[in-house]
Amino acid sequence: MKHILKYYFSFFLLFTMFLGQAQETSKKTVTKEVVKEKPKPETAKPAIQEVQKDSIKTDRYGLRVGVDLYKLTRGLYDKDYKGIEVVGDFRLTKKYYIAAELGFEDKTTDDDRLNSTATGTYIKGGFDYNTYQNWLDMENLITIGLRGGFSTFSQQLNSYKIYNPNPYWGEQPAIAAGQKYNGLTAGWLEFAAGLKAKVFNNVFVGFGVQLKLLVANSKPSGFDNLYIPGFNRTYDGSFGVGFNYTVSYFIPLYKKKTIIPAIITKDAPKK
Repeated sequence: MKHILKYYFSFFLLFTMFLGQAQETSKKTVTKEVVKEKPKPETAKPAIQEVQKDSIKTDRYGLRVGVDLYKLTRGLYDKDYKGIEVVGDFRLTKKYYIAAELGFEDKTTDDDRLNSTATGTYIKGGFDYNTYQNWLDMENLITIGLRGGFSTFSQQLNSYKIYNPNPYWGEQPAIAAGQKYNGLTAGWLEFAAGLKAKVFNNVFVGFGVQLKLLVANSKPSGFDNLYIPGFNRTYDGSFGVGFNYTVSYFIPLYKKKTIIPAIITKDAPKK
């Protein structure tokens, strides 16, 4: 009996030690599974800068001369007109140009009451401002500008009609006059707008319009100036309009270089 109790006691002691060892191993396993290493934060990559080199733009400066094709060809289909106009401009700065026009006109105007011929020369001078931003080596122009004009001319009264307030017997025939008035002058201001496009090497084609205000006008005795060379038709007032269609040639004299700063771009950092 004593041996049996000793056996049970030894078995119980071994069972207890085995159970304790199993619990301790289980706790270590659970603790090892629960506790995990914290992830290391990713280091943000610095922004990458893309640096470009400065570009150099070469601008040409010189004299541009040409002719107004409208006035030159108008005489082919209008028997009452003869004229020619030479145009020119010189580049002063990147945007500003000195501009001038010199011309001759001979125009016969047939009005309701009189027929007259204006013959004379004129000159206009002022400046143009180029509003167009050219790319690389382009040289196109979209300009606005101001001019002052002066003309010296003569008026010949070819024929006239006497005004009859009661034309019961009909209109009277025109009376031939042939009287000429020399030494007439006129001055005006004009706002000009136009464009010039480079079509070939140094060759430009352009179109322009002008709004004019007559500030001085010496009139012949007995009638008004219906047409003033350089100013065009007066339209019984002080305002006038005009336009031209030109072809011109550019004579380069010197060059200037302009440095265009490079644009620095940045890549956004990755998260």
